Amino acid sequence: MEVPAGGHRQVRFSAPPLATEIILVRHGETIPADPAVPFPLVDGHGDPELAPEGVEQAEKVARRLGDDGPFDAIYVTTLRRTAETAAPLAAKLGLTPIVEPGLREIRLGEWEGGLYRHKVITRDPLAMEMFERERWDVVPGAETNEALAERVRAGIERIAGDHPGGRVVAFSHGGAIGMALSIATGSRPFAFVGLDNGAISTIVVTGDKWFLRSYNDTCHLA
Repeated sequence: MEVPAGGHRQVRFSAPPLATEIILVRHGETIPADPAVPFPLVDGHGDPELAPEGVEQAEKVARRLGDDGPFDAIYVTTLRRTAETAAPLAAKLGLTPIVEPGLREIRLGEWEGGLYRHKVITRDPLAMEMFERERWDVVPGAETNEALAERVRAGIERIAGDHPGGRVVAFSHGGAIGMALSIATGSRPFAFVGLDNGAISTIVVTGDKWFLRSYNDTCHLA
């Protein structure tokens, strides 16, 4: 190959043929948790609604991504906070969200319904052990890391399989997105747990190869 005048520029990332770009959005902030008044449960998961701050974050996500298309699909989980966060973007793009249950939040066992938040904020010894060991199942009755990874991987693979060469937006949860990014990078289980509400992360998926392209992008929330 002939060298161009001035030499070769640095090569930019180029997605492999038929790879799928999946933009992962953590849901907006939910209403405050009160241990005395548990959130309602859906299939064993706490199902709070968005707080006013979360509704505002959803609008900002829509403004950010609404002009960044086209997108082939929008995905949400079985939990209302993802559907409520996706709603402004779905309306702007004229897309009906598709439910992908594999990307729902971690099942937190005895700490569901908002109790998990209280345990973490009050630095409960088991919560501290959970973060130290990077194991969700330190929480009594909680889902294991392995079970979470299996269903998140299956969910991402279903999305990629349905949209080869496409771009989609998937509204999910901090723990599930963190696991997806851990799978993509081969990192520690909790390396990406600290996602902000309304933050955007991006992976590119082709077969069994996942590429992390961005993490916790919050410039639209300022």
